[in-house]
Amino acid sequence: MRTLCVGLALAAVLTIGAGGVLRADLKAALAEKDLEKRSKLALDNAELALQAAKAAYQQGDIGKTRTAVTEVKESVDLAFQSLNDTHKNPRKSPKYFKSAELATRDLLRRLETFDYDMSYEDREILKPVKERVQQVHDDLLLGLMEGKPK
Repeated sequence: MRTLCVGLALAAVLTIGAGGVLRADLKAALAEKDLEKRSKLALDNAELALQAAKAAYQQGDIGKTRTAVTEVKESVDLAFQSLNDTHKNPRKSPKYFKSAELATRDLLRRLETFDYDMSYEDREILKPVKERVQQVHDDLLLGLMEGKPK
């Protein structure tokens, strides 16, 4: 069941452009009414946007790379905001918070690898995104360890 849902979500979000570049679409996540599921979809979208950024960079299209990297940041922000909007205590209901923490940790590793693959001059594209994803990851981890502030 979970595999089918993930497959359908990825099919809805992933499209192949005319140039063969992967494109992510945040609209599918925004359309989700359940905030916890919206967070999951947004993080899935962040992964797809990162793949699109890598593909665009390999093709030498810095404009598309910037757009895709910006979408990674927007997706992570949407996921974090959606979880905060649930008003749940991460320690009492950790399922989606822990999932988001793990996803952002994985995303940070992938961003770091992408950073190493980029030329030195282009690395400034990723810097604000890496900082924001790190901040969201730290906030999620802190919430899981300490709980929601009163």
